[in-house]
Amino acid sequence: MQPSSDLLTSFKHAFSGVWYVVRTQRNARIHLAVALVVIALGLWLGLSYTQWAVIVLTIGLVLAAEAFNTVAEAVVDLATAERHPLAKIAKDVAAGAVLLMAITAVLVGLLILGPPLWRTLLATF
Repeated sequence: MQPSSDLLTSFKHAFSGVWYVVRTQRNARIHLAVALVVIALGLWLGLSYTQWAVIVLTIGLVLAAEAFNTVAEAVVDLATAERHPLAKIAKDVAAGAVLLMAITAVLVGLLILGPPLWRTLLATF
């Protein structure tokens, strides 16, 4: 496979990769659904630009972690069809990295969305 020198073709391949992850990985779709809820909450709560920057960065990191996990799984599957302890480690560590990022994202979401959500709910009831 020869690398493409055409920038448009490079972007096409990149978007194809993103679409592959969204289309084939259930957890990526879950992350996207949660991201949409967080974005809706952020719009409702009127987050600041700095808060939006942190939220957007966090969403991007979770989705990128999920994509790297998909890469690790595909490469391991390509390298060996047999069950090998090192293959298991590679897949487990990649999945663990996604879990760590998702936990971090939840904490970021609670820190950013929690206080204004709490104030809004208290003012409403």
